[in-house]
Amino acid sequence: MKIRRPALFKDVYRSDAGIGRFLCVMALSGVAVGLYRGIQDNYLAEIIHISPFERGIVEFFREIPGLLVVFILALMYRFTDSRIFKVGVAFMAGGVIGILLTSCGLFSMIKVFVVLFMVIFSAGEHIKMPVRAAISMDLAKREKAGASLGISNSIIHLGHIIGFIIVMGIFFVLARSGFSRTDLMGYRIVCGISAALMITSLLIVLALQETTLKSKRRRLYFAKKFHKYYMLEVFYGARKQIFLTFAPYVLILYYNADPAIMSLLYAICAGFGIFCGPLMGKIIDKLGYKIVMVSDTIILVLVCLLYGFSHRLFPSGIAFLVVCCNFVLDSIISMASMASNVYVQRISSSQEEITATLSTGISVNHFFSIFIALLGGWIWKQTGIEVLFSISAFLGLLNSAYAATIKKSEETVKDSL
Repeated sequence: MKIRRPALFKDVYRSDAGIGRFLCVMALSGVAVGLYRGIQDNYLAEIIHISPFERGIVEFFREIPGLLVVFILALMYRFTDSRIFKVGVAFMAGGVIGILLTSCGLFSMIKVFVVLFMVIFSAGEHIKMPVRAAISMDLAKREKAGASLGISNSIIHLGHIIGFIIVMGIFFVLARSGFSRTDLMGYRIVCGISAALMITSLLIVLALQETTLKSKRRRLYFAKKFHKYYMLEVFYGARKQIFLTFAPYVLILYYNADPAIMSLLYAICAGFGIFCGPLMGKIIDKLGYKIVMVSDTIILVLVCLLYGFSHRLFPSGIAFLVVCCNFVLDSIISMASMASNVYVQRISSSQEEITATLSTGISVNHFFSIFIALLGGWIWKQTGIEVLFSISAFLGLLNSAYAATIKKSEETVKDSL
């Protein structure tokens, strides 16, 4: 049965764009990822006892697929974007199934196998990431690329919310039933549901029709005109890696946040994402990507500094609330990263160039961010979180300062080709 294009999106997507299955996969995989993310850090910290220093090492390996994504995609350079998208979903499904098996005790060296399956899941995410953005923009009308990215992100966030709510419900019921927060039952149930949803997503995506993106991809692609995009990815990726890796650990180890609390915070972040995603896309389309990339600095610096120093500035209860608010604010700020995708689209000469550049950008991003994860764990161990998040604030300032160097003439390169 053919899934029709929702009438709500008719002003954003091309009339010939078949987006039903694509958006369906976004929703189902979003729920699965929400379930997975809702328990990931508590599982690492409280079940298999990964320390903050070890967490940096885990993140190093988990982010290696991001570093290698351009080479992974080079092996699939004859594939269409739709086919690569399917491969990414398959890897994600395999990773979640593996985590489920480890929680059931099927492997003896649990730390090693947990990291292995996290890497497999991460490989799927990173393979899917650049082509998901490219497909989303390709299905949109020429002037609605930002809005299309916003809609896709909102659907993903909605799926995340559902997943987080399910985690909250499961651990609430188990707590009322006498299970402790470190009991494996809750983690097994969550992983089982996530695996089932990823398998369903895989079955749907296998029936996904090929998009108009059929051109052959260059094996590797670097172009001088994208050098600013690559540098922006370096600064953004390094700063963001600190939050992705260590912010949840701050909440768990400093403020004793359990899976239900973490899932609630993730759900709130995703809730804001539903509304702020399309809004951010519209802002990018209206004001331009440069203004968006530069103007988020003030909030970003405040968020970083409060995250690192709240426990010293406020009583514990207030500090916990401040850190929770910062957790949400950082999630909202991160949506501004869509601006760099639009920047690439505006100066690219073809859809093939967009996908190749986004893939290369992800690898450039991760080349530095994986070492930031390692360094961050060492900094936490040696100096504490104050220095760690001060460095994050400084990296944010560098990101915005470099974005300010983008010239107006760059914005119209594509239009003149």
